[in-house]
Amino acid sequence: MNRRHTLKAIAMGALTPKSLLDNNLLRPGISTNDPSIPSQHSQWQGWPDMDWVGPEFWGNRLQDWRLRDGKVECTAQDINRTLYWLTCQLGEQLLPFETQVIVDPSRIKSGSGQGYAGLRLGAKGPFKDYRSAAVFGKGLDVGLSDQGFLFIGELRSQLAVSMRKPLRLRLLAEPSSGQYTLTLSARASDTDQLLGEVQTLAIPNAQLVGNIALVSHMPQPQQTANEPNTYSFSDWSLSGAKMTHSPDQTFGPICFAQYTFHNKTLKLTAQLAPVETIASQQLNLQVRQGKTWKTLLTQPIDPQSRTAHFRVDRWAIRKPVPYRLVLTLPLRKGNKAYEYHGTLTPEPKQAEKVRVAVFSCNADHGFPDGEVVKHVAKQEADLAVFLGDQFYESTGGFGIQTSPLPKAILDYLRKWYMFGWSYRDIFRHIPCAIIPDDHDVYHGNIWGEGGKQAPTDKGWDYAAQDQGGYKMPPEWVNMVQRTQTSHLPDPYDPTPVRQGIGVYYTHWIYGGISFAILEDRKFKPAPKNVLPPEANVQNGFIQNPEFDIKTYRNLEADLLGQRQMDFLKEWVEDWRQGVRLKVVLSQTNFCTVATLPKGSLIDKIVPRLPIPEPGQYVTGDAPTADMDSNGWPQRGRDEAVKLIRKGFAFHIAGDQHIGSYVQYGVEEFADAGFAFAGPALNNTFPRRWWPPTEGHTPLPGQPAYTGNFRDGFGNRMTVMAVANPQKTGREPAQLYDRATGYGLVILDKSERTIRTECWPRYVDPIQAPEGQYNGWPLVINQLDNYGRKASAWLPEIQVNGLDNPVVTIWEEKTGEHVYSIRIKGNTFRPKVFAEGAYTIRVAEPDRGIERVEKGIRASPTASGILPISV
Repeated sequence: MNRRHTLKAIAMGALTPKSLLDNNLLRPGISTNDPSIPSQHSQWQGWPDMDWVGPEFWGNRLQDWRLRDGKVECTAQDINRTLYWLTCQLGEQLLPFETQVIVDPSRIKSGSGQGYAGLRLGAKGPFKDYRSAAVFGKGLDVGLSDQGFLFIGELRSQLAVSMRKPLRLRLLAEPSSGQYTLTLSARASDTDQLLGEVQTLAIPNAQLVGNIALVSHMPQPQQTANEPNTYSFSDWSLSGAKMTHSPDQTFGPICFAQYTFHNKTLKLTAQLAPVETIASQQLNLQVRQGKTWKTLLTQPIDPQSRTAHFRVDRWAIRKPVPYRLVLTLPLRKGNKAYEYHGTLTPEPKQAEKVRVAVFSCNADHGFPDGEVVKHVAKQEADLAVFLGDQFYESTGGFGIQTSPLPKAILDYLRKWYMFGWSYRDIFRHIPCAIIPDDHDVYHGNIWGEGGKQAPTDKGWDYAAQDQGGYKMPPEWVNMVQRTQTSHLPDPYDPTPVRQGIGVYYTHWIYGGISFAILEDRKFKPAPKNVLPPEANVQNGFIQNPEFDIKTYRNLEADLLGQRQMDFLKEWVEDWRQGVRLKVVLSQTNFCTVATLPKGSLIDKIVPRLPIPEPGQYVTGDAPTADMDSNGWPQRGRDEAVKLIRKGFAFHIAGDQHIGSYVQYGVEEFADAGFAFAGPALNNTFPRRWWPPTEGHTPLPGQPAYTGNFRDGFGNRMTVMAVANPQKTGREPAQLYDRATGYGLVILDKSERTIRTECWPRYVDPIQAPEGQYNGWPLVINQLDNYGRKASAWLPEIQVNGLDNPVVTIWEEKTGEHVYSIRIKGNTFRPKVFAEGAYTIRVAEPDRGIERVEKGIRASPTASGILPISV
């Protein structure tokens, strides 16, 4: 009897399983009862109902898979919905395996034959990592079509099976002559009656190596009056010697955690999977004391963000302390505890240097970014900062879901989980700051206008965001901020903005470094709302080539908002807790280091621009006027830069997709501080800086694109270094030719220097210590961050009784605060910017000691000594 006749006989019921065995037409295959053969079984029947399917599995998308009555349901009527078994893969050995799953197609109406449910075998992603395959995997699909036909790849059975009841699909893979024979059968799940079978020969072993997943594929969505027609799955098993089992490859229910220390307060946020509906659960934060674990706090799970927040006041440690998060879940067969481990590292107060790892702009091209984690570990950073765009809307390949709210939250969480899945080992043992940017809240660009609602009635993209405000509901925005920022020190002023959206701008002191964490986007107005209509603004770009934005330098428009400006005024004078150096952290920089082909009116062409060869200078570009950067509005930009320099602060930013290092200028070039915008981790828009060079003088010995320039808004900036995209010869080019990587800022508290490094993501810093982007490393002195030239000098201050005191200068005529700095040693000659009388305060704020001298005259020459005893 040939195979075609066998299929027909099975479908007609003429052949029973016993007669098939007697005729050697159906082999018994692998016995899952044999203890010598490895096997794994899904345990869904032991879990309660929830919008998650357990730590051994990853669903694409998160909101499309849920547990109900011990079964996994795919709730999406769409294509290519997959559920990967994270802990099980098919290895490279040419050995047999078997997988079985019960599929319930009873709610599916007969379709076109293009829809199906089943299994994906040998799934592989762009990178050799099970996480890459679990998100982007492509492989061999086998299963049951929406018309009841069994199939293996392109091969389909000729007769259909009944889809009125659940079926057990069984895939048997038997090696023969270096290849595989695959046999897929369908049985009634209640009677075990064989209903159909299909077999294919000569499947290469390589095609079956990789991940394994469940698949629901519905090209033609179906809907009834009661509920969507979707598949459910249960009782999934995998066995055989080809199977590899790695129990450590789970994800969740505790996914990751991040923390900060500030002013003797520990704040830690634990990110969990959607297990919040499981009753009587407990999440504990514990620290190890000797050989035992001590519970510090027990906290509930927030039902929207799926986070738990821990705050411990009067926290002080002198050596690293292991911590763990313990989640006890009451499952159907008893309690089960899950753990997540990390280290609480003490502040490097006594260390001369504090090393800050800098990250931003994390598209999914490099997921799961193993090389970044590996190379950053060798940098031995003391803390990490993630400055926005932790992901992009396209992360994972499905775009965004904006409603209903519960589904939109799960949609966000999937993207956020991928970020943590990549980078959690960077911040598992060190503190970190994380701040969201526009893409984190589903905006290409955002002008928050104090938290107002952005109307979406005329469209989601430019039409909405150009009107200012937030497109997503305030509950969703607050959920995002809870996941990313709730571990930061308390906000300077926690008063919510419009719609009840919270704020997080704050002051973080760590290891003798004072960080001002800003919210660039929340208070900034939409250009379309403050510029004349003839500007014709689209996505922050002026579409009228006759409109000159440079003539609107004094436009009445906020940048940071008065609340943040008030915060900065206090921050630049606050040097408590032994602070030696100050750093501003924000989403983007206060200038626009980018060019486009001359005449371009918008930047959507950027992904299509050719990448130059090494050493090639691109001509024909001109500086852009992208109002998404903090180069606009110009007056607000100048006010912020002038204020920040009063604390001799260095600026670290993200957002721009191009690593750059500049010195800001206001009235003159280089009269303010320095700023480093780190490169993108994974670049979607490979921006570039190729300014016209005719008549231009670059920095000595440096490329033509360095030196003094005005950006598209007329802002002065001295460009020191830029990591322009260039061809590397590495694959994938989409990842490596776009100047991707990370930054490292080394703050030397003893020498008062700031060293900035800019690393390609693929460079091992130990094996290739000279492998940074061209122009780096760069080292400046703290005093360089107020580059304004002196017009006069005060007498040299010689302090008796204090080392490294804080010196603050006020101009008496105007009452203006000139600057504050913790000096190095006990001598300092203050520069000032006008002759006249000044007040000088010398203080040690931590001890309540200060001495004030008034009426001190400034002269054009640096002369005289002012002894001050405290």
